[in-house]
Amino acid sequence: MAAKNLYDTISKELAEEVQKCGCMKQTGVSLRHMMNFGGKSSPRNLLISAQFLHKELPIRIARRVIELENLPYGLSSKPAVLKVRDWYLDSFRDLRSYPEIKDKNDELGFTQTVKMIKVRHNNVVPVMALGIQQLKKERPKFDYEDLREIHQFLDRFYMSRIGIRMLIGQHVALHDPNPPPNCVGYIHTKMSPLEVARYASEDARGICLREYGSAPDVNIYGDPDFTFPYVPTHLHMMVFELVKNSVRAVQERFMDSDKLVPPIRIIVADGLEDVTIKVSDEGGGIPRSGLPKIFTYLYSTARNPLDEHFTTTATACTMAGYGYGIPISRLYARYFGGDLQIISMEGYGTDAYLHLSRLGDSEEPLT
Repeated sequence: MAAKNLYDTISKELAEEVQKCGCMKQTGVSLRHMMNFGGKSSPRNLLISAQFLHKELPIRIARRVIELENLPYGLSSKPAVLKVRDWYLDSFRDLRSYPEIKDKNDELGFTQTVKMIKVRHNNVVPVMALGIQQLKKERPKFDYEDLREIHQFLDRFYMSRIGIRMLIGQHVALHDPNPPPNCVGYIHTKMSPLEVARYASEDARGICLREYGSAPDVNIYGDPDFTFPYVPTHLHMMVFELVKNSVRAVQERFMDSDKLVPPIRIIVADGLEDVTIKVSDEGGGIPRSGLPKIFTYLYSTARNPLDEHFTTTATACTMAGYGYGIPISRLYARYFGGDLQIISMEGYGTDAYLHLSRLGDSEEPLT
């Protein structure tokens, strides 16, 4: 069925190739595998890495093309979704037309190709959000049950995107002739969660300061000497999202109050299996009926910054977004075997528990 739709815009051969690749088995990798493999960076390992991506990426990308073709409620035909589908098709074409990788020159050329692919897909999240919005305008009566299928698709789609970007980013980063100490590509073998939490909190407070003129304090507790292997950019993004929500809730709750503004509290606990980061606020909490919605796409208590005039070059980081920060943060946590839970006391505040697997042996969840 998908191939038939694809025939309208691309050659029969390409459509059949997408179908064929989309049926192949994906190969998941773990954080530990990436770390061990990348730790012995050599021309031979870079060659093996490129050969793996040359075979693996078309399979993952083809699956997404097929899915983008078969979305419910006419979502596949929305202009923004078609644009995303075309990016994936272009990337599939680039990868399939790249010849077999046999030596260092082939590998370097291929690395440039995957670098370009990663840049091409930079704006997939906001453009997909725009596509969903185009659908919602058409069907304003959608309730969350109707959207369940779309949420499940978006979970799979964004999880796959995290994996593709991690594999490409890791491969490209291994070419750095002067990597920072203790870094293997994207992975920091001795990452301090306290330090990452501090930087992420400062970034979130900075946005709050710009938006409201002031921001609650953030207090961080935990062992400053504790480190474990993880991807700092992933952790930064997750903590930033959680703190951003907390500072906004506290700021808005106490804006016109004479009371002392309570700080956000971040606690880092290092267990044997998990590192858990708790972000606690006294921002009034979320009603129990609203809790399931915060993990769905399209739920945000803030005004929506996306509209039809959204350009694909927009990079503005608004204080509150289109409701994607929390569900996507949970996917980042789950990508390496962790999770994100949110517990709320309506009328008081919210606690977010970010669980990160300390063992690094969990394989990517592939769908």
